[in-house]
Amino acid sequence: MAPNPKVLFGVGLESGVDQVSDILAHARFADDAGLDVVSFSDHPYFSERIDAYAALGFILGATSNITGAVIMTNLLSRPAPILARTVAGLSTISHGRVALGIGAGGMWEEIVALGVPRLSPAARIRALEEAIIVVRALTGGGDPVTYDGEFYQVTEMAPAAAPTPPIWIGALGPKGLAVTGRHADGWIPGHLADWRSTRVAESRPIVDEAAASAGRDPTDVDTIYNVSGSFTREPLPETRDDEGRWIGGSVTQWVEELTVAVLERRAAAFIYLVAPGDIISDTTLNLWGHEVVPAVREAIATR
Repeated sequence: MAPNPKVLFGVGLESGVDQVSDILAHARFADDAGLDVVSFSDHPYFSERIDAYAALGFILGATSNITGAVIMTNLLSRPAPILARTVAGLSTISHGRVALGIGAGGMWEEIVALGVPRLSPAARIRALEEAIIVVRALTGGGDPVTYDGEFYQVTEMAPAAAPTPPIWIGALGPKGLAVTGRHADGWIPGHLADWRSTRVAESRPIVDEAAASAGRDPTDVDTIYNVSGSFTREPLPETRDDEGRWIGGSVTQWVEELTVAVLERRAAAFIYLVAPGDIISDTTLNLWGHEVVPAVREAIATR
């Protein structure tokens, strides 16, 4: 099976209120290095974090080429019609450099503390599916939209002219994976699950089956990986821990592993992350942006 012709590489940016200078410097580095994506996490209930969409607008204004995404958008604190207007506005300002990462909600007690109504897990999935339908309807131009759903209602609302951004869904359970197959442009496995994990091996077929049932080509739903791990001067004897999780290694080991992920596992994107509150070191950024990414691009281009 041929690999994805355009594999994306990116970096997850810091989000602390005390990390603004790092955020800006690292976004500009990513832009200058020719990376494809920068991302922010979305935790509006934490006062020590910068609002993700405020930060995204700031970064898009300070860069020229790179796409920005919030991974994952805290959906229930950002109602779908307003979210559609937000991403359309950012897309217009940045000339299309926006992707929409969205999920059904994670830290539920913190979300409820914002005043959001508590929903059952099943209801969250239904709300996610409705939100995607609404965002798609309210972007890309066209006739006024009336939608009367369980969670969202709009009446004769004119869509924004900006194209619908790529929609990437973070999903874990079978129902969320099915929504992903029916509606998404990309799937982001949870908990840093990677291309060799049991989670991905068991989950991706659910995405594919749902896509095919909806009349879609399953290969139109990319798999996008958040990745983490160390960069070592010398090769490690083992690049995975006892649970099989990738822990990093030398530049050569990184390149070999990501190349296999693309060529044999159809990985479509890699976004490098550090733990919340940490700062991506200049050394790590340089190794990722100037050594690993160009080498993987070259390796997959010659296969």
